[in-house]
Amino acid sequence: MIEKLTKEAIALLKQLIETPSFSSEEEQTALLIEAWFTSKKIPFNRDHNNIWGTNKHFDDSKPTLLLNSHHDTVKPNNGYTKDPFKAIEEEGKLYGLGSNDAGGCLVSLIATFTYFYEKKNLNYNLVIVASAEEESSGPRGLNSMLDIIPKIDVAIVGEPTLMNLAIAEKGLVVFDAKVKGTAGHAAHPNEDNAIYNTIEVLQWFKDYQFARNSPVLGDVKMTVTQINAGKQHNAIPSEVDLVIDVRVNDKYTNEQIAEILTRKSPCATITPRSLRLNSSSIPMNHALVEAGIELDRSTYGSPTLSDQAVLSCPSLKLGPGDSTRSHTADEFIYLAEIEEGIDLYIKLLEKVL
Repeated sequence: MIEKLTKEAIALLKQLIETPSFSSEEEQTALLIEAWFTSKKIPFNRDHNNIWGTNKHFDDSKPTLLLNSHHDTVKPNNGYTKDPFKAIEEEGKLYGLGSNDAGGCLVSLIATFTYFYEKKNLNYNLVIVASAEEESSGPRGLNSMLDIIPKIDVAIVGEPTLMNLAIAEKGLVVFDAKVKGTAGHAAHPNEDNAIYNTIEVLQWFKDYQFARNSPVLGDVKMTVTQINAGKQHNAIPSEVDLVIDVRVNDKYTNEQIAEILTRKSPCATITPRSLRLNSSSIPMNHALVEAGIELDRSTYGSPTLSDQAVLSCPSLKLGPGDSTRSHTADEFIYLAEIEEGIDLYIKLLEKVL
């Protein structure tokens, strides 16, 4: 059964690759996922472009385990030498946009859910969500499903981790900030040039260190990623706009980061865009982590963001593929990684379920 499911999962992934599904434009890939469940006679639900279902013998008295990955993609970059919307097999690799992030994870979890769907007397209920809008952190993604699906006690989020255990993940807060000065003509002296004032501000952001280090996730990482000022060559602007990307470890809440920067940063104003993308983790002694370690999988902290950020329960990031291939030109996943992914997902859940 596992071998058959694996072949079918790879066939589904090829269909997904060849069906464009940019964030908020996933209607057609949602239909492909619906077709999988229909062919397996598994009831499913659809909310916008999110497809979800539960195991056959769902029992309200048991805790619930979420299996989640996404079927939206970023847009292909200009570096592609292969057609991003054509599933191309070469030398054990499957090329195509979304193959690695996170199509391989998604089809592996769908196959795993299908494997366990009819099994009785499980220790956990299973809920699967093939979610939309992950890449854009959009309003109609997994976050919109949490009041619709059954209450979740723990989750496996499918993202490429080489099937190692990402037991923690950094959160994200993006800030918009302003540096002020005095507007004037470029031909005249000006001791309050907003652009020059920005030099010290940039140095502050470069040098500032948050006090609390995490054993798993390391330091909070703060990076100025955008700067904008001025409209013409002969006019000194009155302000400079900055964007600051802050990756938050599990020793701070996003609210604490916002309070610190509001109080300490040398900006005229600094405002967070959102505080909802929190860091996430799962205890080392959780049954899922212990089962993964028994299967010789290593543990680590992930610097990249996923749908874990919208979950309030313990969550484990785990999936086939390599995060360093995500969003790259000529994205690919090894077919052997999908085979290993399905096998390990099933073995992991057999130890827990």
